[in-house]
Amino acid sequence: MAARLEERYKEDILPALVKKFDYSSVMEAPKLDKIVLNMGVGDAVTNSKNLDEAVQELSLISGQKPIVTKAKKSIAGFRLREGMPIGAKVTLRGERMYDFLDKLVNVSLPRVRDFHGVSNKSFDGRGNYTLGIKEQLIFPEINYDDVNRVRGLDIVLVTTANTDEESHELLAQFGMPFAK
Repeated sequence: MAARLEERYKEDILPALVKKFDYSSVMEAPKLDKIVLNMGVGDAVTNSKNLDEAVQELSLISGQKPIVTKAKKSIAGFRLREGMPIGAKVTLRGERMYDFLDKLVNVSLPRVRDFHGVSNKSFDGRGNYTLGIKEQLIFPEINYDDVNRVRGLDIVLVTTANTDEESHELLAQFGMPFAK
């Protein structure tokens, strides 16, 4: 069974994009490639238990086991040595990716306090969109009572679009609530 958003992409969004940007082939139209969730755990330097909690929360949110990211170089000011585990990330593709986007747009983002839409300026110039979330509590899988520390995470939506305009249109069609 294909994800709900995936079917909507094939049936509604793709033809709309082809029409709007006047592509000669449907293969030119941008599509969602992957979603990367990244949680930096800076306090893992002093207490490695914090990293385990972050990994567990990330796997609840994404439904997939995260990999632990390690420091690329040593920074004395942060008491950080090269190779120390300082974060966790998950890459979602295919059906899981569409399910996650569906959940993000329709369930999680509306739960953010004082929410006025996501920024229009977070595109990187190559059609990718990065979204920072201040607390992991907006996800329905996270039980408020089990959380002993509010952590944020980054969500990167990687598309095959060549320009920010194409990418913006694609994400808007998926229902991404951009600020007016």
